[in-house]
This record gives sequence, C-alpha cells and structure tokens, in this order.
Amino acid sequence: MNRPTKLSQNNPLPDKQKFAKIFRNLSNVSYWIHLVLGVISGVTLLLVFFSRSATNNSGIGLGIFIAMFSLMALGFRVYWAYRYRQLAKKLQRVNPDLQPSRTEILQVLRTGLLASSIGLFLAFIASEVSLVSLVAGAIARPQGVAVYEREQVIKIADLLLILAQLNILGAHFLGSANSLGLLSWISKEKV
Repeated sequence: MNRPTKLSQNNPLPDKQKFAKIFRNLSNVSYWIHLVLGVISGVTLLLVFFSRSATNNSGIGLGIFIAMFSLMALGFRVYWAYRYRQLAKKLQRVNPDLQPSRTEILQVLRTGLLASSIGLFLAFIASEVSLVSLVAGAIARPQGVAVYEREQVIKIADLLLILAQLNILGAHFLGSANSLGLLSWISKEKV
C-alpha cells in the first residue's frame, strides 16, 4: 500500500526518464510561449508609449510604468525557461553523476515560480490601473462629448495597452502553471 511520506529533497526523481522527457517538452513550450507573448507585448507597449500625448491621464501612464516592470519579469522568465531547457538536457544524460540533483531542480523550479508570481502580480496591477482609469474616464464624460471633443475619446492605443498587459498576464499565468505542475510532480514521493 502506498502512503505519502515526508518530503525529502534527496529522494530520486519520480520515473526519471519520463520526467526528463516531459520536462524537456514543457520547457520548450514554455520558452516559446514566453518569447512570443513577450515580443508581442513589448512591441505593443513601445507603440503605446510613443503614441501617448502629454495630455492623457496619469492612470494610463502608471499602468504603462508597472507593465514595463512586468515585461522585465517576463524577460527574466524567458531566460529561465531557456534554463529549464538546459536542465532538461542535463537530466537526460546517461551518467547519473552528470545529471542535476533533485535539490537543484527544485530550486530552479521554485525560482521560476517566484518570477512568474511576481510578474503575474505586477501585470494584474498594471492592467487593473489602466482599465480602471479608462472606465473612470469614460463614465465621467457626458454622453455626446466625444462628438465635439476628439481628445476625450478612448483611443486605440489605450485598448492596445490593455491587450499587451493581458498578454503579459497570460504569459506569467502559463509560466506559473508550468512551474507549479512540475513542482507538484517532482515533489510526489514513491514509498
């Protein structure tokens, strides 16, 4: 009968070859998703940043500022997903002495989870600040003002900012799910 025991970081990896194969596949998927969403979001944020005029409200500016930090966390996460790929290659080596230890794998996964969690928090705050600023501005304007005052209209750049922030949020969410799934799997013990 299998019963859970106390987690020890020195126990062997669960079904090492299967874990290595899935770890490699997930790290490749994670790397490309983070890279593609990061590039799309980065280009979009740059376009929004340079298309903004000085008369726009400060809530959007704060949203862009926080989104830049979230994008930096996503850049780190792209690097860390690449590191996952390298770790998966080491894990597939035939010689067990050259394979990374369970402790090393756990530490790398925890760091990835921490980076994704911080990025997720920042992206959430950035998107909330931007969205609340847009909604508050739209509610505060009387109906019909947009017909006479074009600067009062919600601009496409504002919507692109929200889209970029949601892309960053999605990338960090997928990174967190990836790290959590791998951590959960590697933490399971066999008696």
